[in-house]
Amino acid sequence: MSDDSDISGGILSLRPVEDADEAHLLAVYTHSRLEELAATDWSDEQKAEFCRSQFEAQTAHYRLHYPTAAFSVILFDEAPAGRLYVDRWREEIRIMDIALLPAFRGRGIGTKLLTNLQNEAVAAGKFLSIHVERFNPALTLYVRLGFTLAEDKGVYLLLHWQPPGAHLT
Repeated sequence: MSDDSDISGGILSLRPVEDADEAHLLAVYTHSRLEELAATDWSDEQKAEFCRSQFEAQTAHYRLHYPTAAFSVILFDEAPAGRLYVDRWREEIRIMDIALLPAFRGRGIGTKLLTNLQNEAVAAGKFLSIHVERFNPALTLYVRLGFTLAEDKGVYLLLHWQPPGAHLT
């Protein structure tokens, strides 16, 4: 997203991830795992250590396997609100990760970011893809925006969105 966008009475923007963002990014990751971890009998310290180690492993994986990706902090009224990681390939725009802190959910921010990516895909003649956990509440958002199942990978679903009238090759 190159321009700031006005949404829900606030300004939405993206900026590249910086080293100083690690605590924010860890918080976003941790909040994305809270419901899953609530089912464990782990202490808060164990949950925090698990999240830190998984966050570090995920970050290393993304950096190794997506060397051309854009790693962005989502800002709402200049406050860090989440993260958006996107890699742009020859025929595809891969949404690697999109996550918002709880205080920023349900405000149309995710919808705006996704529709911006859809508009980019239309302009570039590409399709969008994203892996989503089967029980992720955001799955309904993707379906509402026209994403369809491309592949069932068990825990994860690979979803595609293609510009109207386009056909995936």
